[in-house]
Amino acid sequence: MLSKDTISIHLVREALLQSCATPAAMREVLHKAGIDPALADQAEGRVPAHLYARLWRLLARRLDDEFFGMDPRKLRSGSLAFMCRSAMAQPTLAQGLELVLGFLSLMLERLPATLVRQQSLAEIVLHEPQETPSRAFTYFAYWMIVHGVACWLAGRRIPILTIELRCAAPAYCEDYAVMFSDNLRFERPRTRMIFAADGLDAPIKRTEQELQRFLAQAPANILVKYRDPQSLASQIKQNLRCVQAAQWPDTEGLAQTLCMSASTLRRRLAEEGQTYQGLKDGVRKELAIGWLAEPQLSFADIALNLGFADTSSFYKAFRKWTGSNPGHYRSLILGVN
Repeated sequence: MLSKDTISIHLVREALLQSCATPAAMREVLHKAGIDPALADQAEGRVPAHLYARLWRLLARRLDDEFFGMDPRKLRSGSLAFMCRSAMAQPTLAQGLELVLGFLSLMLERLPATLVRQQSLAEIVLHEPQETPSRAFTYFAYWMIVHGVACWLAGRRIPILTIELRCAAPAYCEDYAVMFSDNLRFERPRTRMIFAADGLDAPIKRTEQELQRFLAQAPANILVKYRDPQSLASQIKQNLRCVQAAQWPDTEGLAQTLCMSASTLRRRLAEEGQTYQGLKDGVRKELAIGWLAEPQLSFADIALNLGFADTSSFYKAFRKWTGSNPGHYRSLILGVN
């Protein structure tokens, strides 16, 4: 993790909510993790990601539970190691991921899950036995584990297209969107994660030495790197969301708006690992996924809203972004409503 990566104090409080019964216990745990307890009262406070990972490990040892005490059954210490060792012995990512989900379904009472593959898309669906949904942090902690292990098994990041949750939207969502997907949908009929299926047949080629390194760095290495909300790339994306795509400036126009030269703009974005074209594609993908969940919008409407010359161009771009065509994605999203 980069030292500049930080996590909101809101997620720190969520981690402590069911794992520390008293304010005194919370202060003690925060102090041991190297987090100033005074930050807990600051709405805009943030902590380094490596300290959040240290807090996770400390709570896991304290409770003998790697899931923050959020399920009636404990995910006992050593569960992550056992799960990874078993999954890496499977021939493909699909089989490894099915083993991960099967293991967690046995260990956790309230979060049984299955992997479903539909042509070019795949989804992990939670079949929750209880009528009342879990809180958002419980779901996101689960996705953090599953997605983090899946990315390690695959040897690459697996982009998430959509996460749907049964619960209502929490007061704080910003870090969840950065960690998983800009397309988070709440109060849905069921909880699920949707992603491109193209990597499921990839072989798993992990060694015991790689496993030991992975476990030694966990869970810091399964906390997806957080982008600085004040970064230039984040500011540009936010500005793009507020303007119709047809009116997005070119590089020269954007640089002038930001009171810098075009070469300086390109350099600063490169330092953040970004390009202006990549940012525009990312916002278009984000908007497209959201609009495809609105059945009253036609594909032609969406293509026009995104600034494409025609529907065919939109289809081609969406398939490049997601590995799926818009019609298939829409049918999967709307099929359970």
